[in-house]
Parts: sequence; structure tokens; C-alpha cells
Amino acid sequence: MEKQSIRLGFSKRLKELRKKRGLTQQELAGLAEVDYKHIQRLESKKPTAIKIDTIQKIAKAFKMTPSKLLDF
Repeated sequence: MEKQSIRLGFSKRLKELRKKRGLTQQELAGLAEVDYKHIQRLESKKPTAIKIDTIQKIAKAFKMTPSKLLDF
């Protein structure tokens, strides 16, 4: 899978999960203990790369495993 398509797949998955749980980007950022601008960039049309530690924090905020978060 191409790097950009992986990023776009994660971006779509992140936004979908966040909205499904009724969270704003700022609320998710608070739960995941990351800057909300980072969540914005991850959900954008040109998402930035994400560190494994950030994946773990976001997965924990969603109360799921990192592998489940990356299941897209």
C-alpha cells in the first residue's frame, strides 16, 4: 500500500471513529493527551506521518487496541 493511501486511510478511520463517539477534535486531543492541531493535521486531506506512540495514545482514548485502530 502506498504511503499516502495509508495516511488517507488512517485519516478517514480516525475521523469516522471520533464522530461515531460524538467527540470534537479538541475533546479527542484531550483524551489522547496530544495537541488538537495534531488531530486536525491527521484528519486533513494531506495527513502528516504519525508516530507509534501517538497511535497508542489515540487507541487508548478510544478504549481499543492499536491494531483495532489501524484496522481500515
